[in-house]
Amino acid sequence: MEILHTRAEAIYFLQISVSVFLAILFLQSGVDKIIDRRGNLEWLTGHFAKSPLAGLVPLLLLTVTALELAAGILSSFGVVQLLIKRDSLLAFYGACVAVVAILCLFLGQRLAKDYPGAATLVPYFLLAMAATFLLA
Repeated sequence: MEILHTRAEAIYFLQISVSVFLAILFLQSGVDKIIDRRGNLEWLTGHFAKSPLAGLVPLLLLTVTALELAAGILSSFGVVQLLIKRDSLLAFYGACVAVVAILCLFLGQRLAKDYPGAATLVPYFLLAMAATFLLA
């Protein structure tokens, strides 16, 4: 069992773990935006009513949904690829798309002047940034 207690195996475990985390996070969020599109659209319309993004909410919801689903799907397939081939390419792309998705969400929260909401994204952003490094 000592073979599992190496730097390479620890990195491999972290690659799988962070990819599973990103897959869960973004698939759940993206699927929720599809299943409850009306509720999300209503909430976001109110949330961004006094921001420069007010007229763009439907387009932005579609864009964020696509980014979240792409990050989740790439991360999911990346986990499978890691387990079967020990290849991190798809998981890396999933992490990169996750970074972009979080940056979009962060920009929206800042423009809506929802500073506490923007602050809650920071740990996810740091995790996604670390994931890109681990998976590179």
